[in-house]
Amino acid sequence: MLMPKRVKRRKQFRGTMRGKASRGNTITYGEFGIVAAEPCWIRSNQIEAARVAMTRHIKRGGKVWIKIFPDKPVTAKPAETRMGSGKGTLEYWVAVVKPGRVMFEISGVAEETAREALRLATHKLPCKCKIVSKADLEGGVSNEN
Repeated sequence: MLMPKRVKRRKQFRGTMRGKASRGNTITYGEFGIVAAEPCWIRSNQIEAARVAMTRHIKRGGKVWIKIFPDKPVTAKPAETRMGSGKGTLEYWVAVVKPGRVMFEISGVAEETAREALRLATHKLPCKCKIVSKADLEGGVSNEN
């Protein structure tokens, strides 16, 4: 699983996911990518599951880039615990994703293989996603709602 090696503080506030992604919204390395269509938290194990699904389908050919990193700690309190007595313990790490963020990129394989690999990866992710090519995203993500 992905997680930071060290963090300045162990626990964080939840924060908000307002607005569109202002950075990470273009395909920089590969030819095709997965773009988030709605805001969500993506856990480290979901990122890993999507990566495994893609690399298995392309039979370890081509190259896959993961452009999100789970650097936000999420805490939870045990079930059937009374209110109070502080914040819960760290349970997992998430990557905060806003609409328009390119999460994965792929290159070095045929277009239909790449699109199928990305389609399999989107089923592992908790938010609605679009599969786009580099030509689709010239100058950032367009507003197609």
